[in-house]
Amino acid sequence: MSKLVRVFILLFIVSFALIYLVNSMNSSQGYTSGNTLNVYNWGEYIDPDLINKFEQETGIKVIYETFDSNEAMMMKVSQGGTAYDIAVPSEYTISKMNEEGLLIPLDHEKLPNLKHINENFMDLSFDPDNKYSVPYFWGTVGIVYNPKMLDGREFTSWNDLWDPELKNQILLVDGAREVIGMGLNSLHYSLNDTNKEHLQEAKAKLDELTPNIKAIIGDEIKLLIANEEAAIGVVWSGEAADIMWENEDLNYVVPEEGSNLWFDNMVIPSSAKNVDGAHQFINFMLDPENAAQNAEYVGYSTPNKSALEYLPEEITEDERFYPDEELTERLEVYDNLGKRMLAYYNELFLEFKMHRK
Repeated sequence: MSKLVRVFILLFIVSFALIYLVNSMNSSQGYTSGNTLNVYNWGEYIDPDLINKFEQETGIKVIYETFDSNEAMMMKVSQGGTAYDIAVPSEYTISKMNEEGLLIPLDHEKLPNLKHINENFMDLSFDPDNKYSVPYFWGTVGIVYNPKMLDGREFTSWNDLWDPELKNQILLVDGAREVIGMGLNSLHYSLNDTNKEHLQEAKAKLDELTPNIKAIIGDEIKLLIANEEAAIGVVWSGEAADIMWENEDLNYVVPEEGSNLWFDNMVIPSSAKNVDGAHQFINFMLDPENAAQNAEYVGYSTPNKSALEYLPEEITEDERFYPDEELTERLEVYDNLGKRMLAYYNELFLEFKMHRK
């Protein structure tokens, strides 16, 4: 036997031994290629202890990745490079994903904990009968502000933001639907308005707000407001809760004209490899105690009515984050406007941002 052949055989034996060792180690932990779960979620949007608890209870290894926008998530799921078993898109994105064949129907018989979801958050327009999605968190878009920096003033209306005294004081989230929606709401138009004259009117009004805008940014908005580098922010309610936890001087309000009622839901992409494990994970997150723990950690509002019993009263009785029925009736869920109209919203938003420069 030649020296080259002996080296080849030795390398083959070593490689095989390494593969066997890795597989044995994974199996000893209960993790094999057949029982891993790829979860794709927003950043800082789950209590890590719950992932550990799920792994220990099921023997399924969770591989957790995050995204920062619905569009980025949908693009990656559609490309199919990674077989995600769970994703957490927002309501209008669920409708779009379904249209493009990116979701599989849920087996409700494998989700007994679905009974704990508030009926008001089920069977909504973006997913009738919850065929493809299960509510994860919900909330609103509103104004977080620091009365101490504003001589004690309060906010009740979107139109309060146009006060000339607020020059260079406002931070906006970097989202077309949120900002254009704010302009529409300030004119008493629907968040889902497709009348281009109304949209141009909203854009023109937003241009008038330019002197008061300090920046249009992403996650940095939380740090800047908490550190009192800006007095006002237009944010999602969960971000407001985080900021208010850091700085007790802050307050949050959903303006009287109305605003967005948003939902992030758990879905199973059509490329999923572990559909049974995905159902186990969804049902686990729907357990009332787990849902309460997650809501307390993340700071967003839970749609799980049974979980409310496990949350402190100061959370569940805070109408800023669990609004009463009167306010809720003035809130709107984002509709899927279609590619052309969504592109028009994005175009107006880009023009607005360029107008500031």
